[in-house]
Amino acid sequence: SSSAQPPAPAESAPAPEAPVIQVSEEGFSVSSADKAFVVKLRGQLQADGRFFADDPDRTGTNTFVMRRVRPFVEGTFFGFVDFRFMPDFGSAQPLVQDAWIDFRPSDKLRLRAGKFKTPFGLELLQAAVNTPFIERSLTVDLVPIRDVGLELHGEVLGGRLQYSLAALNGVPDGVSGDLNSDDSFDLAGRLFARPFKGGGPSLLEGLGVGFAVTRGQQFGTSTTPGVSVLRSTGQEIIFSYLGATQPGGPVTAHGEHLRFSPQGYFYKGPLGVIAEYVSSSQDVQTGDTRARLRHHAWQALASWVLFGGDAAFDGVKPTTPFNPKTGEGGALELAVRYHALDLDDDAFPLFADPARSVSEAKGFGVGANFYFNRRVRFGANFHRTNYEGGAPGGDRAPENVVLTRFQVAF
Repeated sequence: SSSAQPPAPAESAPAPEAPVIQVSEEGFSVSSADKAFVVKLRGQLQADGRFFADDPDRTGTNTFVMRRVRPFVEGTFFGFVDFRFMPDFGSAQPLVQDAWIDFRPSDKLRLRAGKFKTPFGLELLQAAVNTPFIERSLTVDLVPIRDVGLELHGEVLGGRLQYSLAALNGVPDGVSGDLNSDDSFDLAGRLFARPFKGGGPSLLEGLGVGFAVTRGQQFGTSTTPGVSVLRSTGQEIIFSYLGATQPGGPVTAHGEHLRFSPQGYFYKGPLGVIAEYVSSSQDVQTGDTRARLRHHAWQALASWVLFGGDAAFDGVKPTTPFNPKTGEGGALELAVRYHALDLDDDAFPLFADPARSVSEAKGFGVGANFYFNRRVRFGANFHRTNYEGGAPGGDRAPENVVLTRFQVAF
């Protein structure tokens, strides 16, 4: 008689690899062993001070302000889907800054959907925690900030060329938006080249030049005019269109809005230079009167790291963290900037009140930043801005403002 054979032992499944938990200077993250799934917890805290000097008209308000309070989460799923969700509770105005999904089959081809920075302004695309100055230049008044839409972007030629092409709801100059109020869309395109990255003369490896453009049709109403106020370095309103409650108002966007910006930077060792020009031309109307207004702004910025690290577009990273016991380590950076904003003379007096809105602003700033480490920084700036117009019968008084910042970013 035959005897039954015992069943073959089942192969035991390999034990799953433990997740990797990292807590370091780079932040907090949880990931799978193969890095296909990564979740990072991040945060930005900026505690600022604004102090106005020689302010006879008391146009500025001395204040402490939590400029940015941004806890956020970002990560990767399945190795090719990136995401970020970043609310902001700063300046007593809670809102969602970033909320996007990035499909990334390769670094050469990415498709982003959601709310994100419009691919346009150079200084805007530099993270707020990395800018040498506490507040961005006057060029940001004419730059679309964040918008909702789709963006095709990537890097080609070994990272020497970055490209972006986006379809967006469309926002006025200097602001962000969440909804499309006029049933039309904006197109944004940007090319930025680093021709000597990874090759060529070492002196020019940190050179980058680019060009960006947006174009769309924007139509406002009395409740959503499609135009915005413009602000000074001290965040005071220096230009506004006539509103619904003012004689001759409201002024609304009514037709094409075209922006363009040549831009560039250069970094070599301790030296950093940024320059950009922004033009914004827009069709507006009030009642039966229409006009095409052309505004311009530009800036030139230079920074120098005195010790402890090198200048870089993605921020100064101290070679050695500051040691409070020995007083050694950290990095010190100095910066200077000149910038200007020129508003179309045709805006006055039909579209903007010359007694309240300036026609031109020119200013310079000096700043210093001490980086205790990659995550903690203290900065202090002084800015002076001179104006043409903006006061009854004359020029608005110059703005002299001291800004301070304590920052933690992880």
